[in-house]
Formats: sequence, C-alpha cells, structure tokens
Amino acid sequence: MRLFIAMVLLAGLAAAGCGGARSESILDKETLVVGVRPDLPSLGLRRPDGTFEGFDIDVARYVARRLGKDVRFIPVLAADRIPALTSKRADLVLATLSVTPDRKTKIAFAGPYYTSYQDVMVRAGDARVKAVRDLKDRRFCAVEGADPTKRLLALHGMSAQLVPAKDYDACMAMIKARAVDAITTNDVILAGLIKRDGGGARLLNVKLSEQNTGIGIRHGDPDGCVALNQAITRMYQDGTARTLVAKWFGGTGLDVAMTEVPQFEGCD
Repeated sequence: MRLFIAMVLLAGLAAAGCGGARSESILDKETLVVGVRPDLPSLGLRRPDGTFEGFDIDVARYVARRLGKDVRFIPVLAADRIPALTSKRADLVLATLSVTPDRKTKIAFAGPYYTSYQDVMVRAGDARVKAVRDLKDRRFCAVEGADPTKRLLALHGMSAQLVPAKDYDACMAMIKARAVDAITTNDVILAGLIKRDGGGARLLNVKLSEQNTGIGIRHGDPDGCVALNQAITRMYQDGTARTLVAKWFGGTGLDVAMTEVPQFEGCD
C-alpha cells in the first residue's frame, strides 16, 4: 500500500511539473534552422556550392548572432514556408514572407524587418511607359501561385493580358524575348532580378501596395519573438539595415533610403 501511495505521489508531482513547463522557445536552441528562398537573386539564392546568399540570409545571420545562436539554412519555396514552421523543419523563416491576417492564424511574426511595395518592371528601353496605366491592355507575366496581378487588375480602369509562367526566371526570359511587356511583384524581388540582369529592365516605382516582410516563427514563443524584435531594432539603430539594403539593391532604381524601424507586430 505504501508503495502504491508513493507511486501516486510521484505521478502527481510529475504531472504538476509538466503543467508548469515553459513552451519550447528558439532561445533554448544552440543552432537555429532558418528557412530561406533558394531562387531569388539578392534576397535568397543558393550558390552552386550549396551555400546561400542575399539580403534575407544576411538579416538571419545578424539576428542569430544578436541572440548568441549559430544558424543553419534550409531552402523553402513559396508554398513551403509556413509548412516548414508548422512541421518544425525550421525554427524561423526569412523568405520574403509578408505579414497577412490569414498567415497570422497559422504562424506568428517577429518584425517586420523590412517594408516594401508592389511595383512594376518594364524593359529599360520602353520609354513610353511612365505609369501603370500606360500598360493598359498590355501583357503581364503572371507567376503561378502568386497574386500581385490580382492587385494590379483591382486598380480602377486597369486591364491586362496575363501570360502564365512557372517562376520569375521564366518571366525575365519572356520580357527579354518581348513575349510580355511587364512583370509586377514585390519591389525587392524585382530589384534583385534587375541587379542580376545588369540593367536591361527598370522599375516604375509606383508603390501599388505596402507589404511588411516579417520573420516567421511558431505560435507560443513570445520570449523568442521579443528577442528577435530587439535584434531587428538594433539592426536599424547601428546602421546594418541601411548597409545591407545598399549592398543587395543599390543601383537598381529601388529607394534604399531606410531610416526608421518598421512598426512591429505584437508578440503572442
């Protein structure tokens, strides 16, 4: 009987201990696994040797260093970003992941660490195009699974012919071959394509809609989220953010005059 009572007491203590345990946090890890894009020049691109380079990669290294963590990168395409977090393949995602109400039901966000805008790219020599409506009824490349062209068509009086493509590399091939007249998406994506292309295209700088790019993190880690926000704040205060934007997007026509920390999302 005494043995039975002791076992019951031990079980109760164990249950109480479990009930008081803190949720899993990125702060408990020595190495953070970060999902990044492998396919976007100047943002997240996998080199032939398997390493990664780009703005998002440099930001990830910076915040990890501020947290005292090592970092390991894994590739995530657009459709893989949220599943990589929810399946715990990645601890964080820095992969042009804009903050939206729908995504916030699935994951949490630190930051945003960058505010960008939807823009339009045209051929550098197409001098007739100065505004979006100069492209009315023209051919726009539409990447499968992306929705910027929907926002474009929502403009009053705007219409366009949409030409489907599997990715932005295919769009660049089309615009060079004059199979399409324009591409529309996040301005930093377009700036990266322009930089790699060496000046054969230009931005209209129309700023169709604001898009806040955040660090994807799992729900239930407010301490980790706050620590990331503190690291992002420091990145702006010490001039690193301005340096990285100039490094990866300078000379593309993108406005690189960043001075203020973006307004943060709340940490749950």
